[in-house]
Amino acid sequence: MKVVIVFNHPYDGSFCNAILQSVTNGLAKGYHQIDLIHLDKDKFNPVMTAGDLKGFRDKKPIDSKVIEYSDKIKNADHLVFIFPIWWELMPALTKGFLDKVIFPGVAYDYTNASNTRMKPLWDNLKGVTMITTMNTPNWLYWLLFGNAIKKAMIMGTFWKIGFKNRKWISYNQVKAVSVDKRGKWLSELETKFAEIK
Repeated sequence: MKVVIVFNHPYDGSFCNAILQSVTNGLAKGYHQIDLIHLDKDKFNPVMTAGDLKGFRDKKPIDSKVIEYSDKIKNADHLVFIFPIWWELMPALTKGFLDKVIFPGVAYDYTNASNTRMKPLWDNLKGVTMITTMNTPNWLYWLLFGNAIKKAMIMGTFWKIGFKNRKWISYNQVKAVSVDKRGKWLSELETKFAEIK
């Protein structure tokens, strides 16, 4: 299986980087092919320009990184996002990735004249998994902040364009948990991705 990982965290010592290592270790154990998109190291520009918007209308992206990323994903079997949740949402690079790469004519197209129904164009893609970290307790994120990431990514992006196999792994209160618990999370992740199908 070919797995594309979209990673966004600027600090090499972050727990997100430890997650990335566990996911890639697991995939390697399962003999899966890994293609990493590291948005920070790639210096990806998240800003949607006037030219990008014209490309959106014409269904032809103009950003060379967007074209490169799209080519990687269209040949993938599974797409994995790894990023922190800051102020209840994704970082700017991840949001820019959604804006600029989840593009009509590339990731999806419309199935009716009023452009209200969509179908995915990444035909090989069998699933999308999102792995996030945050310091907010799980119950508080759902109850008080309305589960913003699920609404924006799981539902508002990937459900809307027609991907059925969508999963979200959320690690909460990361700063507060013990080193042992973090280690257990990482070990479980490695096992999970070694066995991914």
